[in-house]
Amino acid sequence: MITGVSNIEAQVPADSDGWRLDRALAAAIPSLSRERLKVLIASGAVSNDGLLVRDPAIKTKSGTTFLVAVPDPAPAHNEAQAIPLVIAYEDEHLIVVDKPAGLVVHPAAGNFDGTLVNALLHHCAGQLSGIGGVARPGIVHRIDKDTSGLIVAAKHDRAHVGLAAQFAKHSIDRRYKAIVNAVPLRLAGKVDAALARSPTDRKKVAISDAPQAKRAVTHWQLETKLKDAALIECRLETGRTHQVRVHMASIGHPLLGDPVYGRAGTRHAKLLKELGFQRQALHAAVLGFIHPITSASITLISKIPDDMQRLFSELAL
Repeated sequence: MITGVSNIEAQVPADSDGWRLDRALAAAIPSLSRERLKVLIASGAVSNDGLLVRDPAIKTKSGTTFLVAVPDPAPAHNEAQAIPLVIAYEDEHLIVVDKPAGLVVHPAAGNFDGTLVNALLHHCAGQLSGIGGVARPGIVHRIDKDTSGLIVAAKHDRAHVGLAAQFAKHSIDRRYKAIVNAVPLRLAGKVDAALARSPTDRKKVAISDAPQAKRAVTHWQLETKLKDAALIECRLETGRTHQVRVHMASIGHPLLGDPVYGRAGTRHAKLLKELGFQRQALHAAVLGFIHPITSASITLISKIPDDMQRLFSELAL
């Protein structure tokens, strides 16, 4: 056993016979990316029956067990900051935050502080998982800066692994409220369209049939008809970057206020300007999951925030 690491036993899944080792381990350990596993394998952190395995391309046999030694996370040099948080749920294992629009989830170029991570470092005082390779505390999934609503973070690696596995299996109940342009002709629908980074703008996501595109499925349902608009609920079967925004725009109903995927010169531009509404009208309203430690079923609901409620009221019939 290697000291100073988290030792994870990973069994090659039944449907992974003949896969490359890095791919099979990524399927068995959803919290670790395939690229990170390649590095771990090459560095001698993976073994089978006590023998080191250094080739990420070797073929695996279903049922085989490997030991993966994940080094303790290196400090990410994130500063703990006393940023107020609205806590929807918290225990010794995890925390669910009702994130306001405008709050970035984790530090990156242009946003090195004032983020949800900075706030969590202060609030949880070091009790956050670091399984991502650096101390990027507890982040299991993301929502966009200008999307409001529920986001869960893990306080230790066991909780992180358990939550990440549910996201990988798409068993998390994630439902969003959105105000879209125009009234859909149907009461409900499904968008099944793979997504990948746009080849012309790396900041955007686009529907794609490229090999690297990932399957994305959104189920939507009309809730309220508005003036040339509608309040809809979107249930995510998968969770891809910008999924709701791209999918709804693809069927002719872009989110109001969306600066990237909305249509220029929208009929609601004047109202949005009067209200000072400068974000996509999207709110992560429902988050349901099985507690990774207690196995309790947890469903949390967040009401639509004030800015979206004002927009809804102005558009009401």
